[in-house]
Amino acid sequence: MSKLLIIDDDVDVLSAAKLLLKRHYPQVDIEKNPERIPFLITNGSYDLVLLDMNFQRDNSSGREGFLWLDRILDIKPTTAVVLITAYGDVEMAVRAIKSGARDFVLKPWENDKLLATLQSALDGRKDDSNGLSKTGSPAGSASVGGKSQNQSSYIAVSPSMRQVFATVERVAETDANVLILGENGTGKDVVARALHQRSLRRDKPFVSVDLGALSDSLFESELFGHVKGAFTDAREDRTGRFEEAQGGTIFLDEIGNISLPQQAKLLTVLQQRVVTRLGTNKPKNIDVRLICATNSPIYQHVSDRSFRQDLLYRINTIEIHIPPLRERPEDIVPLAEHFLKQYRKQYNRKVASISPALTRQLQQYRWPGNIRELQHAIERAVILAQGNVLEPEDFYFGTSTPAAIPTDKDLPFQENLQIEDMEKKMIQQAMQKYHGNITDIARELGLSRQALYRRLEKYGL
Repeated sequence: MSKLLIIDDDVDVLSAAKLLLKRHYPQVDIEKNPERIPFLITNGSYDLVLLDMNFQRDNSSGREGFLWLDRILDIKPTTAVVLITAYGDVEMAVRAIKSGARDFVLKPWENDKLLATLQSALDGRKDDSNGLSKTGSPAGSASVGGKSQNQSSYIAVSPSMRQVFATVERVAETDANVLILGENGTGKDVVARALHQRSLRRDKPFVSVDLGALSDSLFESELFGHVKGAFTDAREDRTGRFEEAQGGTIFLDEIGNISLPQQAKLLTVLQQRVVTRLGTNKPKNIDVRLICATNSPIYQHVSDRSFRQDLLYRINTIEIHIPPLRERPEDIVPLAEHFLKQYRKQYNRKVASISPALTRQLQQYRWPGNIRELQHAIERAVILAQGNVLEPEDFYFGTSTPAAIPTDKDLPFQENLQIEDMEKKMIQQAMQKYHGNITDIARELGLSRQALYRRLEKYGL
């Protein structure tokens, strides 16, 4: 008996959708205000959310819809989300699915097609919830680049990764704070979700926060919440991420990149286990399991006093280091075959296997972007492949050694050289130079992290 939630700022759309769907599902709730999403998802036990992608205040760019999609899946990863929009196209549909949505429909919809889409999304959710192997390990994706349908799954045959997950099994049921170290793309988020899903808090929210994307002005509001009128744009009360994670797990990614003032505020919350929303003096007790991750040399930061030692002691009761993919070549082919199966189904392709020649090249390449780079490379190859077997010519490899970023005088003049080609090449070379470290790459190129992520998505990197 499935429970549905429809979120759209158009009351006519809400009324029409509920009128149709209530004949087919026992409970259909509607909501006009997206700010209530965290509360509703945390407390509503919804099986499926039909989410508008374009809110009026968002200028129809789809940006806010993607942000709310992330929030829903952070709070409850098993929720099936179907995005709706009047401005959709193939590119946006692919982005939605890669971001974790089950499917995508256009307004105005055809009733039969909408019903079929929702039922398919719910069926897929049931398959995922039953997708445990006989050993008890989740069957599914070792996805790192985006949200997979089973986000805490992993594929690892190498001794080093088996040791990582042996540690996960030992500490998961405790409430010990865990610090996960590793390069970008190695799967720190996968390990964090594995810890949560094997913990005693598995039925409570898992809330993920990218601290590297938060400015000083947003840090407290995002983590601790605010009340209406706390600052100029605070039009309504907002629950912070710590409160959203109440009873569950909060995953603070890129913790090594936050400023000293932010570190002080976070340390206070972790020591006192209370949060105070901006604009009020009423503290609220929090009960969360803390998992942090960083790709930066955090002990070096402690030495140069850019990271507080007392905060490091607070967050690393247990420390887990994830080795880069180049140090565990045994995992490359199993991961590649898994991603091949995943994207063959997603894009309805007939590619069935990887040739021996390409297998050798996959094992020889250094993979500076780690699993995320491998995943994106397989996805691109599946889309572009002409035959039933992936061959070297279907695949794109960057150079396996770091290269300097070219200056204007280093770039040869070519009449057919496009600006986008130059930009893509510079990003690729920066990725190789900094071994996939997003913070360093963005700094080198003079971009914000969000702008860099958009370009990585744009160029399929």
